Amino acid sequence: MEEQGDTRLAAGFTAGDEECMAAVYRRWRPLVHALAGRSLGDEREAEDVTQQVFLAAWRGRGGYRPGPGGLGAWLTGITRHKVADALEARTRRARVVEAAALVCAQARPEPGPERAVERVLLLGELSRLPSAQQRVMRLAFYADLTQSQIAEHTGLPLGTVKSHMRRALHVLRQSLEPAVPQPIR
Repeated sequence: MEEQGDTRLAAGFTAGDEECMAAVYRRWRPLVHALAGRSLGDEREAEDVTQQVFLAAWRGRGGYRPGPGGLGAWLTGITRHKVADALEARTRRARVVEAAALVCAQARPEPGPERAVERVLLLGELSRLPSAQQRVMRLAFYADLTQSQIAEHTGLPLGTVKSHMRRALHVLRQSLEPAVPQPIR
């Protein structure tokens, strides 16, 4: 009986029925969240991955083909991929932090007007960012908080904090890169 209900649910889901999507979410969210939580060991990251799984499933519902295990098995497969992506991103972030710490440990601050000008320039560019991005960047650099700590401190979802930081760093990189002179033709 439950198998027939799951089959109807899957059919409605793939057809784009939002009520079926809500039912799919209620039915398989605990499984997806438990798998993500066990693999990642971080509640906020697990919640982030759970949201990514259901968003990916909704966007890719046209590619669902019923098979052994049904919709639950398909969602489990998506979960495995999203967990792998999260672990890879975590490893990349750890390498970047490690490299930055190494560079900072080796660098000696140069006293003088050049450093003061750089700080003023950076503060000016930082003040041009949207307030949400500004807040995230200030907490990261001045309060030395991690992205998870910023999410906890601000109440923003971890994915939003990551997006704000990525966009802010992109804008700062663009605005602070020295202009490359164009060749004369």
